[in-house]
Amino acid sequence: MSKPAVFLDRDGVINVDHGYVHTVDDFHYIDGVFEATKKLKAMGYLLVLVTNQSGIARGKFTEDEFLTLTEWMDWNFVDNDVEFDGVYYCPHHATEGQGEYCQECDCRKPKPGMFFDASHFLDIDMENSIMIGDKAADLSAAKAAGVGTNVLVRSGKAITSEGEALADAIFDSIADVPAWLADR
Repeated sequence: MSKPAVFLDRDGVINVDHGYVHTVDDFHYIDGVFEATKKLKAMGYLLVLVTNQSGIARGKFTEDEFLTLTEWMDWNFVDNDVEFDGVYYCPHHATEGQGEYCQECDCRKPKPGMFFDASHFLDIDMENSIMIGDKAADLSAAKAAGVGTNVLVRSGKAITSEGEALADAIFDSIADVPAWLADR
């Protein structure tokens, strides 16, 4: 039976976006992220990371460095009693990429490829799912994939009018989302 998911962008939602974050030393969690994700899991949502990582394509860090950091991040969540059900990332960039990573793909948000992959693999109820992102591209990808609710947070990129138009709700950070969902 399909279950709803909370799709999470990484930089600006889970961690402070310092630009091309790829080391443990530069990875700083958004206040309340562990508590919020724990509450979302308790509410019955799958937890799925969907993140563009064009720093790989641009040669700022390697895919192995990204995977090492992601494993470290994942263990931090496990240590806080939260487990991700899926982690999806796009290492491509159509114009700034190098080598095999320089390509037009279907996974780089605002395209919905990561969402479709997660939905297929995890049997996700997309209509009852939620996207938490910090920019319009996050929400556009979610809408294109049939995600029912889009939440924009102020903890990352500056909010644009395009992002506002796509959002069902806007909050300071992920920490505010569980209470809002509980009241719906």
